[in-house]
Amino acid sequence: MNRRLEHKIALVTGAGSGLGAATAARFAEEGAYVFLTDIDFDSVAGIAKTIRATGGRATARYQDVTDEVDWDVLMQEIITAKGHLDILVNNAGIIITGTVETTTLSDWRKTQAVNLDAVFMGTRAGVSAMKVRGGSIINISSIEGIIGEALTPAYNASKGGVRIFTKSVALHCAQEDYNIRVNSVHPGYILTPMVTEGIGSLSSEAAAEMHANLMQQIPLKTMGEPLDIANGCLFLASDESKYMTGSELIIDGGYTCR
Repeated sequence: MNRRLEHKIALVTGAGSGLGAATAARFAEEGAYVFLTDIDFDSVAGIAKTIRATGGRATARYQDVTDEVDWDVLMQEIITAKGHLDILVNNAGIIITGTVETTTLSDWRKTQAVNLDAVFMGTRAGVSAMKVRGGSIINISSIEGIIGEALTPAYNASKGGVRIFTKSVALHCAQEDYNIRVNSVHPGYILTPMVTEGIGSLSSEAAAEMHANLMQQIPLKTMGEPLDIANGCLFLASDESKYMTGSELIIDGGYTCR
């Protein structure tokens, strides 16, 4: 029996850790050849090596997702090597905390550059590469692209932008009959390095208080794992989701139910 992504070529950005690493590994398990990129080449090379050691197929590459020219270079490298691209996961992202009063313009622009501008450039490059054969583009947003958080205005704005941008591109691709589906994924609190390091930077008392508050707000009373998001991405990457485009897949333990 064929695996769910057999014969598919995938690209996952920000794949050196967390959600990107888990998604790349899950895609490889299901038969995809995966290109993994990250600004931390040593980390992404290690993930690719682990994938190959367990029977998967993967290539690691350095990428600064804010570099517009390199997006075109990367796509050409993939097309030259494999002939086509079927799946793109725009996952790379950062978070810089601060209220609207304390966030600097530099921090705001850096957040938009990585979290929103790069998704635009990646999606544009992905559409160009996929429009003859079709494919699936998955943009990683966040529940904070749907609801607000006082300490992350720049992050909220960037992830909200990813959410509505995804819908715009989905409409365009459908109208042009490209057979490209474009969807967004909205993780809640997931045990990734970004989250654990954020909590770890707090005092033990503040960290305990934050954890207790989260457990009260998450109906399932636990934080998610990267695999939970990877499995959602797998569904959107596979033909099982062939009737989904412009959709929001929320994976948050029920956090946004209230």
